[in-house]
Amino acid sequence: MLKKKVEDICNRQVEREGYSSNLYLAMATWAENSGYSGVADWLYAQAEEERLHMLKFIKYINERGGKVVVPAFKKPPADFKGVEEMFREVLKHEEFVTASINEIVALTLAEKDFNTHNFVQWFVNEQVEEEANVMAILDKLKLLGKNNMYQFDRDIMSMRATGGSAAAE
Repeated sequence: MLKKKVEDICNRQVEREGYSSNLYLAMATWAENSGYSGVADWLYAQAEEERLHMLKFIKYINERGGKVVVPAFKKPPADFKGVEEMFREVLKHEEFVTASINEIVALTLAEKDFNTHNFVQWFVNEQVEEEANVMAILDKLKLLGKNNMYQFDRDIMSMRATGGSAAAE
């Protein structure tokens, strides 16, 4: 049985993972409407991955006898200045999610909930990969510059497949 504090913080993460999915879906829509089909495909895949993260938390809470609270999600932004700026926002968001996962780790240790601690270790590792993947994208954007967006848009899915965690799942 989950302790109330742990259940609450896991439910908070359900909301954060769901919002992440919606954020990447909004970004994918912007990218697709802006002519960046490769970027859009990458973001659609990320949106689905975040939805699966939300489901992992939901199933875990249920398996441990907790009560899942399926939240309403706040509306994500829909307009972006450009691809590089958007990916800076992705990195900032992933850093926020990492901090959130780390809060869960700290609470599980304080509450001596080693089962949940073990469960969230997958997310700790996932966040390392997520941040590294986005930093690599930002590095590639900087190297290519604004005049090579066609090449970047064409190459981004191969970056996900070779460096992203989704390829391993």
